[in-house]
Amino acid sequence: MNENHTDTGAGGATVTAPECVHAAADDIGEGTYDVLVIGAGPVGLTTAIQLGARGRRVGLVDRWPHPYPLPRAVVFDHEIARILASLGLADALPAFSEPAADYEWRNGDGETLLRLAFEDTGHSGWPAMNIFTQPQLEGALEAQARRTPGVEVLRGWEATDLAEDASGVALTVAESAGDEPVLRSGVRTHRTLRARYVVGCDGANSFVRSRMTTTMTDRGFQHDWLVLDVLPHEADRVFTPRNLQVCDPLRPTTAVSGGPGRRRWEFMLLPGESSTEFGSAENAWRLLAAWDLHPGNATLERHTVYTFRARWAENWREGRLFLAGDAAHQMPPFAGQGMCSGIRDAANLTWKLDLVLRSEAGETLLDTYTTERSQHLRHAIELSVFLGGIICEPDRTAAALRDARMLADRKAGRDPLADMPPQILTTGLLQQGTDGTPQAPAGQLGGQGRVRFRGRTGLFDQSVGTGFALLGAEDPRAVLDDETLGWCERLGIRLLRVTSDPAANGPADVVDLDGTYRSHLERCGQGALLLRPDHYIFGGAPRTEQVPGLVAALRQELAASAAVSPAG
Repeated sequence: MNENHTDTGAGGATVTAPECVHAAADDIGEGTYDVLVIGAGPVGLTTAIQLGARGRRVGLVDRWPHPYPLPRAVVFDHEIARILASLGLADALPAFSEPAADYEWRNGDGETLLRLAFEDTGHSGWPAMNIFTQPQLEGALEAQARRTPGVEVLRGWEATDLAEDASGVALTVAESAGDEPVLRSGVRTHRTLRARYVVGCDGANSFVRSRMTTTMTDRGFQHDWLVLDVLPHEADRVFTPRNLQVCDPLRPTTAVSGGPGRRRWEFMLLPGESSTEFGSAENAWRLLAAWDLHPGNATLERHTVYTFRARWAENWREGRLFLAGDAAHQMPPFAGQGMCSGIRDAANLTWKLDLVLRSEAGETLLDTYTTERSQHLRHAIELSVFLGGIICEPDRTAAALRDARMLADRKAGRDPLADMPPQILTTGLLQQGTDGTPQAPAGQLGGQGRVRFRGRTGLFDQSVGTGFALLGAEDPRAVLDDETLGWCERLGIRLLRVTSDPAANGPADVVDLDGTYRSHLERCGQGALLLRPDHYIFGGAPRTEQVPGLVAALRQELAASAAVSPAG
């Protein structure tokens, strides 16, 4: 499923979002924060909201006075839907997203090479794949950021310099109109902001990355595609299949939903074609004519040529500086994981920063951000490149061989993606076995189901809450001493008993309405699971009496990070 990326790191908005007013020079509050986030796109907004929700003071800086109004990414998966819902957008998601029911690949002759059907309820309790409109998502995120105590949105300020010292980072910002400086009486206003940490969510041309020594690894996969966003005038028009990939060597083409009421087309440029000529509105309408679309029955919202690349930074942390989203990695859109990967970055980093800022962990914990996320990132890039290699084949002979192989696989019921490695954590902050490697089910993504908790019914996050959670077939509190219970409370670990008894109503009872949690415990042979705030499993305890050892393992890992951390 294709999505899009931009090199600016600017955010997007919807007409229903609150108006974003250019901040005057005196509107920057005290200028001292726990964390400064640069870039107010979906990754930066997610980072700011998650930190603010944990009580941190956050400055969110973006050089553009107003959010970017046009679509870019168009797909997010069940895990990202869960993260977005946990930010307070659970009720808003249906307004600008819809489940991606299908995704069909055809060759140039119209034969079906691959057909994927996506579950209405995925592993994280939300539809497996979702098509959305990015400006509306960003508008909802920015409105939520502005409502979050401790978060200050600073639009119209460009990061121009930074200096790191033993206690934090001094960031120089200057008034900006986005693509040019703002001058008052010929002078540009500058301010200095301070924070313990800076997170660069500022796009592929990242300012923060330019101040780090990290190298970039380029996979060498690069193609130019014309991207068209279209609003058909006929609201009830049905496109079948809804999401289509045409693997035609004469013109690889994508035709998918762009969110409710929108469509996205992408056409690959062939060798020798001019991006200027091919990217014109006239050529866009010529290409869309094959779908019976013309200026009389559709509006061309956007037409632009993008270069899809596959590359990543080797280190995402250097001292007090961090990279997230496109600042850390870019990938082809064919697996729909570009924005998803950036939001996973935010979900992984923010709770670790919070623990360090609260002195519950040492700074070496922050090194696990790169080691954990780079695993997932490499997986996503390799999958994107693999799919892109199938889609972007311009040689007719090679395409014919590809078609024959995929048609044979489909007839035999073979999954062409079966050889891709599973997407789990294999190192980082995880329960270790005796051999020093993560002990299953550590590193797996925890699922989400419907529950009832203290009179509230719905998905786990909206009914119970988010953060650390220790889920047991028996009440974990019964086997933990008072000192450990106090530590769990300080860290924010929810101690819960999962039960299928509909009459259970104790303060720790989570009634498992659809069997998600009880069946997971049984499948992995565990009596309890300890989940991290990013929903990945820290580790498990086969029996209830082993729960104290599970909690002690997390406590020891966090204590070890503090024991070797530098001062500051």
